[in-house]
This record gives sequence, C-alpha cells and structure tokens, in this order.
Amino acid sequence: MQAWQVRSPGPDIARALRRVPMRVPRPAPGELLVAVEACGVCRTDLHVAAGELPVRRPSVVPGHEVVGHVLEPGAGVTGFRPGDRVGIAWLRETCGACRYCRAGAENLCPRSRYTGWDADGGYADCTTVRADFAYALPDGYSVAELAPLLCAGIIGYRALRRAELPPGGRLGIYGFGASAHLTAQVALAQGARVHVLTRSARARELALELGATSAGGASDAPPEPLDAAVLFAPVGDLVPVALRALDRGGTLAVAGIYLSDIPALNYERELFQERTLRSVTSNTREDGRALLDFAAGHKLTVAVTPYPMAQAGAALADLAADRVNGAAVLLT
Repeated sequence: MQAWQVRSPGPDIARALRRVPMRVPRPAPGELLVAVEACGVCRTDLHVAAGELPVRRPSVVPGHEVVGHVLEPGAGVTGFRPGDRVGIAWLRETCGACRYCRAGAENLCPRSRYTGWDADGGYADCTTVRADFAYALPDGYSVAELAPLLCAGIIGYRALRRAELPPGGRLGIYGFGASAHLTAQVALAQGARVHVLTRSARARELALELGATSAGGASDAPPEPLDAAVLFAPVGDLVPVALRALDRGGTLAVAGIYLSDIPALNYERELFQERTLRSVTSNTREDGRALLDFAAGHKLTVAVTPYPMAQAGAALADLAADRVNGAAVLLT
C-alpha cells in the first residue's frame, strides 16, 4: 500500500512528509484492519509534522479522523464483519486500570496512546484500530463529511462541555476552522448566542452563514459579555483577550493540544470575579459517542475542502497558511 510518513519533522511541511510504499498491516488480536476511504486533516497532524509535538514514533503515518470499512477482523473480535463502515479517532487506547480510567476520565490515562502519533494513522490506504475504540457512524453524511466529526467534532464537543455554557448562554469562539465551525452548530442547536472571533474574513462569512450572532477579528471585543468561550486558535496571546471578554463567573476552555506561550495575566482584569481558565485534554469514548449521536439527530453542515490522498502535503501546507475554509479531507 501507499502511505505518508513524517520523516523529517520541521517547519518545512514539504520536506517533513514523504509518500512511501509500506506493507499492509496485520490486525493484532482485538483489532480491525480498515481500508481508508477518507481522512481528515487536523491541526494536530500539522503539529506532528512541524515538530511542535515530540516524536513518539519515528516515521509515523499521521491522520486520526479516519472513515473506512473493515477488511479483516483480528482474532477474538466480535460485532464487526468485513464491509462494516467504522470511524477511527485520536484516542487509540488506554490502560483501563488506572484511577483515571476507573473514574471515567480515560482521556487522562498516563498510558494513553494516540492514532497518528504513537501508532500509524490514516494518511494511508489501510490502517488498524482496536475494535473497542472504533466508532459506529451516523447515516446521512458523506465519507468526507464524516471524517472531521471524528476529531474536530469530538474535541469541540468536549471543549464546549468544559466551558460550561449555560442554557441559552453567550458563547465566544476564538478561531474558526474545522472544529470551531462544528462546535458553533452544536451550541446554536442548544439555544446559545454565538460570537465568532477570527482573523480570517472567509471564516467570518461562514460563521454568519451558519447562524452566529456576530463575527469579528481575533482580538476584537464581542458585542456583549460572554458566559463561556472556547479558544481553538493555538495562539497564547488570545488567552487574556478571551478572559477579558468573559462576564463574571465565565469560563474559557482551551481546546488545542498545542498552544504558544501565554503572556502574563493581570489578575484583576483577566481572572478576578471568578473567571475560570481550563484546558482540554483529548477525549473519552463517551465524548465521541455523544457527539456522533448528536450528529445523527441534528444534521450538521460540515464545510469540507477535499484533496486526493496523493496531495496530503499540499493539504497540510494549506492548513498551515490558513487557506482551508472548514475542514480539509483526504480522499482515497
């Protein structure tokens, strides 16, 4: 099969990735061998390729928003047959035994492993997944539309939970790419007023088309105080900006796995009056199932920019340069 590997992590994405022939992997006991139909291009893939995340597997195949069909179940697998459509997401496996796993917080498992970082992912013709970490997918979406739900959708859903948006509340969204445009629709369906703050004029247009109350520049003040905010842009300078936009008792959730340095915060302006700053770490499988159930019951508009799998490097470069509106998706 053909696959893309991160051979030379660094800022030159064209040099970082190389397409190479590889053996089709064999499913271990408890795993599924999956033929890839589509794989979303996530900003985390960009962090892996650019070397902003430490190397966990040399020459890893990136990609963790995978839609495909089962080619072969491994030994001991029940409930899956060849041809079944499945989704593969970022969280690849957890130990199941630590205090975090036992408490329902498997996203904090110290022995957690991740698709496209610790193990080969979906920028390839085939990949594998533990059967108990594979997702059933909702009807009514194309494979290109399904792919972004498997990370952008799931992480955005968890970030929205972490932000503790009250019913009918006022939500600020900083950055408006693949994850944010899905999260905005979830919040709107729950009755929120959504204010989008982003540097991209095209993204602001998309936000208003999807029903946002307002759309402004990344550092602008929203037109009303916010009950909650989610920061999707990996820009630490926006943390104090977003905190200042919160009303008393509001919460800011930072959704990314990577964030540039946060400048010094002024306690009175940015944290006092019980404003809360929270991080978001991966997701649980329950988060994934909840988001996909939501997508089954509420038709989400998934803005997709498709690329052939052979143009994975170009897709990542376009994402780095903010030339992608919505979500980039590789199609086999």
